[in-house]
Amino acid sequence: MTVTAPDRPALAERLSRWANDHRKWLFSSPAIAFTVLLIAFPIGWTLYLSFTNSFGSVRAPFDFVGLENYATALTDTTRFWPAVVRTLVFTLAALAFELAAGMAIALLLWRPFKTQALVRVIVLLPFVATPVAIAMMWRLIFDPNIGFANQMLGWIGIPPQPWFSSPETALPTLIFVDVWEFTPMIAIVLLAGLTSLSDELQEAARIDGANAWQRFWYVTLPLLRPVVLVAIMLRAIDALKTFDLLYAVKGQGGGSFHEAETLNIYAYTLSFQYNNFGLASAVLILFFLMVLISMWLLTLRRKETPSRLAPLGPAPPPRAAAAGGAGGIARSVS
Repeated sequence: MTVTAPDRPALAERLSRWANDHRKWLFSSPAIAFTVLLIAFPIGWTLYLSFTNSFGSVRAPFDFVGLENYATALTDTTRFWPAVVRTLVFTLAALAFELAAGMAIALLLWRPFKTQALVRVIVLLPFVATPVAIAMMWRLIFDPNIGFANQMLGWIGIPPQPWFSSPETALPTLIFVDVWEFTPMIAIVLLAGLTSLSDELQEAARIDGANAWQRFWYVTLPLLRPVVLVAIMLRAIDALKTFDLLYAVKGQGGGSFHEAETLNIYAYTLSFQYNNFGLASAVLILFFLMVLISMWLLTLRRKETPSRLAPLGPAPPPRAAAAGGAGGIARSVS
């Protein structure tokens, strides 16, 4: 059916109205398509290689081997599963310390005081430098021969420690460096959440007689819970993918005894040291699934309504009037 001349203005008007109603998608569709292509192609190619025995070069002939690489990785108790454990230990330990220290810093910077702007700049300094530069700096500080850390221990009579060179101390020292670098990020996110809170509930709890700890536990923390979950999600995903710090300090293999070999380091070693691209791709896909599952669990936790969430702490003793007042405010918030 052909469109007659009187119908063309009506069709153009309908198209114009449709374009106006969907303009946000029309203008953003090129960027969305480019981003999808930029992400989909590497993931698709890695997924394809994970089902092959690609070795030596990606241009070398290879055969389809199905799930053989996944079976090899999942049954490897020498390198793969220890790398999984180290990845989880590094992520959970760093996240726990960064969350605690970040909360403390955010609470200290919450209320205005003299030189507050200077203190905020100083707190942000570790987050400004690149991870590789920070790794090089801490390698010098923890050097067993000329490092300042061992010199300080010598002043108080403690023998020098093999900070990065010992299998027992390498991973805890790397966790310390990661905490030093990324605690400011957690602090800034939590501080942004704290500054958005209303002072009315704090003032009501103070009038009820609640002390500083009760106001934090029963009022501030429940209100700050969504921001805390966002900070946990962002930092957990970033910590799972940590590569530059570990590689700059320990190199390929995560050290002589693989003491700092996480999944990222293990996949890099398989690819660029052993040239086993098929197995490396399978490890990366498994690692990608681990990150996706972590994101999904954290997203589910974030989407829970406050009424379904359990209280953050035990109910205050009934005999304490002040605690009761703060607890009542917390229950009204939750």
